[in-house]
Amino acid sequence: MSELQLSPKPPENPPMSGIVILGRFQPFHKGHELLITAAIEWRHEKSPGSKIILAIGSSNRPETLRNPWSAEERRAMIEAWAESGEKLEDFQIVTIPDIDDPPNWVSHAERYHGGPGTLFTSDSETAELYSKSGWDVVNAPLENRGKYEGWRVRETSRMMSTIADIGAVREVLGATMPLSVIDYLVRIDGLKRLAFLGEGGEPVG
Repeated sequence: MSELQLSPKPPENPPMSGIVILGRFQPFHKGHELLITAAIEWRHEKSPGSKIILAIGSSNRPETLRNPWSAEERRAMIEAWAESGEKLEDFQIVTIPDIDDPPNWVSHAERYHGGPGTLFTSDSETAELYSKSGWDVVNAPLENRGKYEGWRVRETSRMMSTIADIGAVREVLGATMPLSVIDYLVRIDGLKRLAFLGEGGEPVG
């Protein structure tokens, strides 16, 4: 594999520390929705003055079935969801490139999402990395975690990528994805590309 480019470059002034939710959001699905909703409730009870920072990872990965949507498209998915009447206020979206170096990930990511602060996550490996780096970590176990695994959502999306009946697409994908996100992907032809990426699905998140 060729060396990953650091794109985007870290901002001169990263955000103030807040409540960070880190994910690839490939695509934004109902598991992410549940996690963000839980973070909103936690903020209201524990830290009402904190900003929620949604950190989109893997911004520098080439297009594959595992990474079919660009960081800009994933940002737009989140914004479409947030604008559809969801109670997500005082939030910021940042994008973070991969470095394939887990021991140095947190210090790298802090250049983009700020910190140390609070990490809100359902991923045990990420929780451990941040906890060792001095972050407060809130573990949020999710129901139906297997249903909302990214690879399953992508595989279902690929199966529906050549279906012209938009109603059928919304009905099937609506089991795991917010309708606002489905409508955005349909509008940009973001599902059709899955039929041409030519890979087999991978059982990975």
